[in-house]
Amino acid sequence: MKRSTTVFSTTLKGALAATLGTALLVGCGASDGSDDSGSSGEKDKTVTLVTHGSFVVSEDVLKQFTQETGYRVEVLQSGDAGVMVNKAVLSAGNPEGDVLFGVDNTLLSRALDAEVFTPYEAAGLDGVDDKLQLDAEKHRVTPVDTGAVCVNYDRAYFAEKGVEPPQTLDDLTDPVYEDLLVVQNPATSSPGLAFLLATVGAYGEEGWQDYWKDLKANGVIQSEGWEQSYNDLFSGSSGGRDGDRPLVVSYASSPVAEVHYGTEENPEQAPTGVATGTCFQQTEFAGLLRGADNPEGGKALLDFMLGTSFQEDIPLNMFVHPAHGDAELPEVFERYGADVEDPHTVTPEKIDANREQWVKQWSALMR
Repeated sequence: MKRSTTVFSTTLKGALAATLGTALLVGCGASDGSDDSGSSGEKDKTVTLVTHGSFVVSEDVLKQFTQETGYRVEVLQSGDAGVMVNKAVLSAGNPEGDVLFGVDNTLLSRALDAEVFTPYEAAGLDGVDDKLQLDAEKHRVTPVDTGAVCVNYDRAYFAEKGVEPPQTLDDLTDPVYEDLLVVQNPATSSPGLAFLLATVGAYGEEGWQDYWKDLKANGVIQSEGWEQSYNDLFSGSSGGRDGDRPLVVSYASSPVAEVHYGTEENPEQAPTGVATGTCFQQTEFAGLLRGADNPEGGKALLDFMLGTSFQEDIPLNMFVHPAHGDAELPEVFERYGADVEDPHTVTPEKIDANREQWVKQWSALMR
């Protein structure tokens, strides 16, 4: 997720993918003793990781996996998370690869119901918070990273106006914040869907629509995706283009990215802040694909993904938190990251049963 003013226009979780993704598609070097003939022996030493287009990992980390296990990793990026899961469901039992990474709790039940994965309890799972282990009984998926989608605010705007920034979902309906918020369409945007689910988690199936009616009356606008809302419409983006909305749905880690790729060294605080009472928790999982050609290599990769090297590579590449509790965070995360103690949640089963209906209802409300 390297960011300059130019690069910042890519999605928060995928900026480095634009510069590194092509290189990763060819994998990470053959192991010692393998040949280049395409023989079955070489195939046995290749692990294919199917993932979304925002996946990023350092090349040195993949090389370390090869050195430790003898397996070479081939990364197959498969569009956004929704497209990736759709493909995995359609090819269940005859998958494109060995391991799938990037299915999150908004899509998890769909993949589990379609029997996309083969159970495997990865080494190191005992170091992962129980709250992240949403399939703890069967171990069909392994938690790899976690983060939160939250409303971000432009500190400079609110300081200039002498107004306290909002902190909760209820705050956003206050007339003091009229015409200030931009959200994303949940039908086309992952953070947009997460924010919709935050309101369902907060107000219940009977109350979330009334909440959105209040937001609409208070002048909320929508965009089709994160890039447009954050870079074009949000006033606090360092890579923005003169946006005039000081409130936007983004990520709890967005202030970290603003500092990490900003021009000011060690500022007292990030230029943007997080309304921590508006957040929805997202956790991404990896799993061994049912019918994988190389299940042993896939298991080794899942073990490695919970290891220190992979886990500590996550924050400054994908700007989310590692799932393993022993992984150390970079200083910029420790200093500028938002402390989200009680994010809103909805169970994967409830999301799967109602997601399509909720999105349709939201679309009708926002016309």
